[in-house]
Amino acid sequence: MKLRIQKTMLLAGASLVISSTAFAADGTINFTGTVTDQTCTVEAGSASQTIPMGNVSAKAFRSVGDTALPTKFNIALVSCPDTVKKASIKFDGIYADGNTTLLSLNKEAGAATGIGVALYEADGTTQIPMASFSNAQSVQKDIRNVFTYVAKYMSTSGTVTVGPANATTQFSISYN
Repeated sequence: MKLRIQKTMLLAGASLVISSTAFAADGTINFTGTVTDQTCTVEAGSASQTIPMGNVSAKAFRSVGDTALPTKFNIALVSCPDTVKKASIKFDGIYADGNTTLLSLNKEAGAATGIGVALYEADGTTQIPMASFSNAQSVQKDIRNVFTYVAKYMSTSGTVTVGPANATTQFSISYN
């Protein structure tokens, strides 16, 4: 009896060693990039800005998705090396309640509600969702490379309340 149990255990152990899990590749991902000794410099006036959006009536927002006060702003890159041909900007911050493509208003006493800040390419119609890169633009060495964007208030609710409508974003640059 003891010999029979040992044989059974030996066969079970051998089958575990012999059997293997089958793995199959469903695709391939290649990671590419370049290490550079230098990138462009964000011009001093572009690194930290305050963009006055103006005053808007809560009545301007009649339904979700309404926009108001398109305001242009620029980010300038200088001292770009020869190795950098294109750049794009990504805006990061806290998402607006009800719409993760928008920048939330700062949480401050008496702040307006029901709106966020939408960011757009220079054309004012192509929205740049939060945490997404803008369209890549060409950059050149030894010139001031200006990236123009548009900010608009956008309603996230059918009811917008009055108050300060300030927002803050950080930006990062990707070089192509």
